[in-house]
Amino acid sequence: METALTRLVGVRHPVVQTGMGWVAGPRLVSATANAGALGILASATMTLDQLRDAVREVKSRTDEPFGVNLRADAGDAGDRVRIIIDEGVRVASFALAPSRELIAELKEAGVVVVPSVGARRHAEKVAAWGADAVIVQGGEGGGHTGEVATTVLLPQVVDAVDIPVVAAGGFHDGRGLVAALAYGAAGIAMGTRFLLTSDSTVPDAVKAKYLAATVKDVTVTTAVDGLPHRMLRSELVDSLEKSGRTKALVRAVRQAAGFRKISGLTWPQMVRDGLAMKHGKDLSWSQVLLAANTPMLLKSSMVDGRTDLGVMASGQVAGVIEDLPSCAELIDRVMAEADETLGALPSPDAFAPPPLPSLAERPRSSPRP
Repeated sequence: METALTRLVGVRHPVVQTGMGWVAGPRLVSATANAGALGILASATMTLDQLRDAVREVKSRTDEPFGVNLRADAGDAGDRVRIIIDEGVRVASFALAPSRELIAELKEAGVVVVPSVGARRHAEKVAAWGADAVIVQGGEGGGHTGEVATTVLLPQVVDAVDIPVVAAGGFHDGRGLVAALAYGAAGIAMGTRFLLTSDSTVPDAVKAKYLAATVKDVTVTTAVDGLPHRMLRSELVDSLEKSGRTKALVRAVRQAAGFRKISGLTWPQMVRDGLAMKHGKDLSWSQVLLAANTPMLLKSSMVDGRTDLGVMASGQVAGVIEDLPSCAELIDRVMAEADETLGALPSPDAFAPPPLPSLAERPRSSPRP
């Protein structure tokens, strides 16, 4: 299926695997790329050396295009951009709007720039700065999310910009792909659906938690870092929501110390990163620290399998996903479902009203007495 997205990035299918921290590593990204979709490597949880090694590992596993996701507000964003350029990565994806200068640097090197946005005005801004496409996530999506549903947000953005728009939030099958295309999107992006594949390195026990979840088990909370965060309901989430500020601060400091150790960041750097995520919100110091070390909470679940100590970011679609296919099986299924759905749509003629009879065929009214 050819769309503006497939032509732009050189993949066979208009499907994107999003850059999920601790989840979108070389194995998942390369499996996605080999299946004909666009895999995006998550770099926010990696050091610079780890990022370069991960990019090279993906390149050793596939010859297909792939991307790297990074935080535009990170202090070393420029260094990460240079790694992307030096290693010949096809796509740069951003969790927040990149600066005009970063976009220009990437485009000059031939890298396709695809920021993720959650509002029409953000899409308009990055499009004006030269972004090649945007991923638009509606409120159904996992992780940090907004309040506007994909079905409302997507057409707004499609109408507002002249670059390809990729729809995210609430997608997991071929019917969703067809729906997104009908709204004017050039493809779909999925996170939770790719997390729940056999190619994902997330521990099986954690995947079982997702598979057992119902739609009502996926909640939005601000207790983790002060920003709306969609995740699976858990005892930890309940505890964070009930904690007082002192208890939350102690927990945040302990978590932050662990993340500082594995990330190599200094305390000032962590506080700066946490403040950068405030987005004008009135956050407590515990929330600032948690904003800086949310990756540590994700690592506890996604890497260590400790769902009692970590959070499980999740889209609402977790409540309707029931299996763990490989990436190749998933993409084949999505595209087959899309073809079947398109084939089952009635032709436009089916909705046309019956033709009116000609004047000669119309019954004549009887003359009045």
